Amino acid sequence: MTDGDTRTADADLDAVELEILRTQLESVAEEMGQVLIRGAFSPNITERRDCSTALFDADGDLVAQAEHIPVHLGAMPEAVDAVLAHDPRPGDVFVLNDPFEGGTHLPDVTLVSPITDDGDIVGYTVSRAHHADVGGMAPGSMPAGAREIHQEGVRIPPTRLVSDGEIRDDILELLLANVRNPAQRRADLRAQRGANQRGRERVGDLLSDHGDRLLGAFEAVQNYSRKRVEAELTAMPDGTYTARDLMEGDGVVDTDIPIEVSVTIDGAHLDVDFAGTAPQVDGNVNAPLSVAKSAVYFVVRSVTDPDVPPNEGCYDPVSVHAPPGSLVNPEPPAAVVGGNVETSQRIADVVFRALAEAVPERVPAAGQGTMNNVVVGAPDFSYYETVGGGMGASSDTDGLSGVQVGMTNTLNTPVEALEAAYPIRVDEYSLRADSGGVGRHRGGDGLVRAFTVETDATVSLVTERRRHAPWGLDGGGDGSTGHNYIDGESVPAKVTRDVPAGTTVRIETPGGGGHGEPEQ
Repeated sequence: MTDGDTRTADADLDAVELEILRTQLESVAEEMGQVLIRGAFSPNITERRDCSTALFDADGDLVAQAEHIPVHLGAMPEAVDAVLAHDPRPGDVFVLNDPFEGGTHLPDVTLVSPITDDGDIVGYTVSRAHHADVGGMAPGSMPAGAREIHQEGVRIPPTRLVSDGEIRDDILELLLANVRNPAQRRADLRAQRGANQRGRERVGDLLSDHGDRLLGAFEAVQNYSRKRVEAELTAMPDGTYTARDLMEGDGVVDTDIPIEVSVTIDGAHLDVDFAGTAPQVDGNVNAPLSVAKSAVYFVVRSVTDPDVPPNEGCYDPVSVHAPPGSLVNPEPPAAVVGGNVETSQRIADVVFRALAEAVPERVPAAGQGTMNNVVVGAPDFSYYETVGGGMGASSDTDGLSGVQVGMTNTLNTPVEALEAAYPIRVDEYSLRADSGGVGRHRGGDGLVRAFTVETDATVSLVTERRRHAPWGLDGGGDGSTGHNYIDGESVPAKVTRDVPAGTTVRIETPGGGGHGEPEQ
């Protein structure tokens, strides 16, 4: 509730009623996601489902989420906090993508809408979607060589897109004038508004049924999750655990960039400190602190009971520290588009590796550790894809092959949909045999995705694990590194290149690490 709301939320809920209300709230978030996916125009949302939806209370705390994209969801609270600083009113819809004011990277556009009851703001519906182009120096808005955020696209601080229920056409047209494919962007933003509206309607229905007991459930479900996570942390051995891993260049230079972490477990609290991590770099792999927090939260969710309801309470026992001006807490105008997709993966890897010393039975070997970002664009189209790879094996099972791992949870773009939407012909789409690491349990295999671009275009590849392999655990072997080729030429992990019609692009993605001695 807002500070001015004098109503008291009745939190005296028994376990059965709380579970019913919790599942109803989560179903609202899931339905919002379905509205967004079915209402959008771009294949990146309709097919790959590169989007996320969630519900927040009036204080900006996460109440319920759909099971969508980890890097979106863990960073969403920062977006709501940024909107709260701009005095939201009933009937507003805020739009933002600024990574230094609530966003993650510019292609991820977030809409935040107040939920009202009797004129009071009692919560917020939030949707975040990766738009295939938001302007900038290269089609697809993921230029490998960007040196500042202004080269990556239009930067939107929290701005009223809808005021008092009426869309602000001047704001919408200003945004669309700065992107490629404005008709597609318009349709995708309309789908996000529809998703937020559906969420407001469904929460309104629940308020009609349950009244202030629903508001009590907002707080009660967070308290429940907090206690569950605290109990999980308390069962882990106290101590400080450290790890180090590397990023393979920043798109400007190809030298390794270290990420270091110290994870301290102290009773029911977990502290993560990135002191020792490299300073922010000239290229685009800087990760805003919201992204770093999101990766840490993902690891905590992974090593604790997966049945704990995901909400703000899961993250209250966790603190994250990173030096200002570092790779994982950069200052503007740092380029960040690769930080959200690639550095987030490495942050998750390094925190997992630190915790492998504390709870080895709960930590898998490294997965492919990259989203394998592929962007092909021209003035009249923009194709964006992240390509799956190998999942790391765990102490009791093999890793899956050809899947997204870590901070993403997207599907692939089916070949038929890809070829129908873009001037691209897919030549090969297959598993990359024996690319997973050996072990008592084998790592999953990577993929091969090869295609021909049938028109003059710009190709951008933003990838990782091309020279440092995904690591195995407990004697398991490393997964195979990935490879990128343009017209048969091996190219760096991060590259942007203008290509003529008929150019072939081949992506071979990494395999996951193995777990346990192979002889076992």
